[in-house]
Amino acid sequence: MTKNVKSPTGLSRLLWRAPIWLYRFNLGWLLTGRMMLINHIGRKSGQPRQNVVEVARYDPATNTRYVCSGFGKQSHWYRNLEAHPDVTIQTAGKKLAVHAKLLSPDESADEMQRYVEHNPNVIKGLLNIVGYEVPNSMDGYRQLARDHMPFVAFIPR
Repeated sequence: MTKNVKSPTGLSRLLWRAPIWLYRFNLGWLLTGRMMLINHIGRKSGQPRQNVVEVARYDPATNTRYVCSGFGKQSHWYRNLEAHPDVTIQTAGKKLAVHAKLLSPDESADEMQRYVEHNPNVIKGLLNIVGYEVPNSMDGYRQLARDHMPFVAFIPR
């Protein structure tokens, strides 16, 4: 299911983190509502940390945003949310206090299915960039989410 999946380092890490600077210069609105900045706390250091992630789904009825950890449970931001789930996010120029709920493997599979159904071409490109083989069935996508790509729901506090 995977090729060579690992968190970015060196120059590629700088490129992945570049969108943070747009938020720091109050230009996060340029990234539209499909991206958001997570302001979280380091699980070991206790220091403020930031990451920009893609919003896989937005539920306007509950104002909840769903995000996938493309690099899995080993991603620092994901591990930090395990330790400190009450965070703030910024999206489309707005700040919001939220609780990060780590979804179960089955809930993650459901979110992955929704994403694939609404973004069939985008998911293939993203999986290639991150290093996953593109599944040839919906069951394959669902299994990928269960085993390697957990989702997080950011629920307003």
